[in-house]
Amino acid sequence: MGFMFAEDIQLYKFISDSGLVSRTDLDNAKKESENSGRRLGDTLVSSGKITADNLRRMQAYVIGISFVDLKGEKIPFEILSLIPEPIARGHNIVAFKNTEAGLEVAMLDVNDLSAIDFIKKKVNVKILPRLTNTDSIKNALVQYQKSLKDEFGDILQKDTAALKALSINRPGGDVSAEDIKKVAEDIPVVRIVDTLVKHAAIQGASDIHIEPMEEQVLVRYRIDGMLHDAMVLPKEAGSSISARIKVLASLKLDEKRLPQDGRFKLDINSEKIAFRVSILPTYFGEKIVMRLLRESITGFSLESLHFHGDTLECIHHALNLKTGMILTTGPTGSGKTTSLYTMLDVLNTTDVNISTIEDPIEYQLPRVNQTQIRPEIGFSFAQGIRTLVRQDPDIIMIGEIRDNETAALSVNAALTGHLVLSTLHTNSASGAIPRLLDMKVEPFLLASTLEIIIGQRLVRRLTDTKEAYKLSSDQLAQLMKVVDMARVLEALKKENIVRPEDTWKTIHFYKAISTANNKENSAILDIGSSDTGFSGRIGIHEVLKMTSSIRELVMKDATSGIIEAQAKKEGMLTMLEDGIFKCVQGLTTLEEVFRVVSE
Repeated sequence: MGFMFAEDIQLYKFISDSGLVSRTDLDNAKKESENSGRRLGDTLVSSGKITADNLRRMQAYVIGISFVDLKGEKIPFEILSLIPEPIARGHNIVAFKNTEAGLEVAMLDVNDLSAIDFIKKKVNVKILPRLTNTDSIKNALVQYQKSLKDEFGDILQKDTAALKALSINRPGGDVSAEDIKKVAEDIPVVRIVDTLVKHAAIQGASDIHIEPMEEQVLVRYRIDGMLHDAMVLPKEAGSSISARIKVLASLKLDEKRLPQDGRFKLDINSEKIAFRVSILPTYFGEKIVMRLLRESITGFSLESLHFHGDTLECIHHALNLKTGMILTTGPTGSGKTTSLYTMLDVLNTTDVNISTIEDPIEYQLPRVNQTQIRPEIGFSFAQGIRTLVRQDPDIIMIGEIRDNETAALSVNAALTGHLVLSTLHTNSASGAIPRLLDMKVEPFLLASTLEIIIGQRLVRRLTDTKEAYKLSSDQLAQLMKVVDMARVLEALKKENIVRPEDTWKTIHFYKAISTANNKENSAILDIGSSDTGFSGRIGIHEVLKMTSSIRELVMKDATSGIIEAQAKKEGMLTMLEDGIFKCVQGLTTLEEVFRVVSE
């Protein structure tokens, strides 16, 4: 069977002439490509014979497209911004030069026609594709953040100057709701709040904190679970920004003494984002926290949340049951709700009815009946569950078990033929059992309804630029004091993450390489999360399966320590052990795991 692509024949000839790869290796790769139907270049790269960047240079030469190197190049923002950042990042394509002939764009894959087509429609000029390497693309993507920061700085300087003149900041006299509304619709205020939320969304923030202080207003973003100072605004901006956010979230404008909660939605870079707003009066003004909720949760799978091995088996087994209770546990912000929604997504087939009762509804799921509780009018979790059970659902999701009544009703629903999913604030999976017993649930009811308890935390994920190292004997000895390293090694071997002959002496761990340069002390700090050597977060989990021996322990009112010891005997990896497992996979660092798992 011959080559599938004319380009591959040319590439073969070019490489064989250039002598970059030995003839034997080249012919072996050719054979393998013909058998597997893969491109010759891909085969050579995956077998480590040439680097991906070298392959790109050769392809550029073979197909007659120029190769550009943008490392260290500063691209003018008006050209860079012709392609929105999410498209640039998703397709590895950046605009770098506008000429008479057309717009020159650098790409890693010149066959990505959908990206070229999208840009052509957007800018309406001829697109001239150029090949480039990964470093060039990285350099250009960082410039989006930097340019955004500069643009943001300009807007803020102009607009905050305009704010000082507004009536709302003038001393003396009460300001009427009408006046406040006028200010909230004033162009500078609208633009500041708009830029603020856009900036946060692009940075991948989960929360925005706006905190009034004596002399200024501090804005902080929570990115990958860590709060970063994002910018400092003049004191005058505080009341105008809170007025604008109140208008967006339909809150009372002239109420400044009581806390208020609301929500609103925005389209940012063609992504729907819901903002949950909480306003709290403080000594220097109103502190505002906005939680960003990206509405599309579908597309998550249990594997993409980094469940694996026996843990994954346990969950799939529990999800196939018709009755019983599945709990996720962990502190606030540990990804419990995301795990619940992902399980609901797995369960969401056409032959079942799923109903939820939540506070608040964080993501919209198609074909799921979601209900929001309203404690202020007496509609509580307990009230909701009572009604839900009469609505004949197969699967019920209860946002959180907070009190005795909700606990009793949830267990009861699981007993009467429903699969119940919920969350509980405890530190570990085994801690959920004493907690529910404290809530006056009968031990025999608990033993017969609980199926699995998932404990979890989120750790920051390492980027591709990381540094490998091996543990010294001291470090290993320290670790062995707190973790059963032999069990972790056994799990790694069982899942083929390490070789059967490996020991802790031969296994690599990883640490982050921070690319953050010395930051200039400006009003706005650049906080691109990739600067820290981390980007995004992943879950570390423990899954406690209710086996007959653990059910007996529950009946005997055993402590969480005894229950956990039994679960470990039966093969459960604890959160800490799963964290170390993921360190060896190169997903995170030991420091991160110990930071989030407080023993």
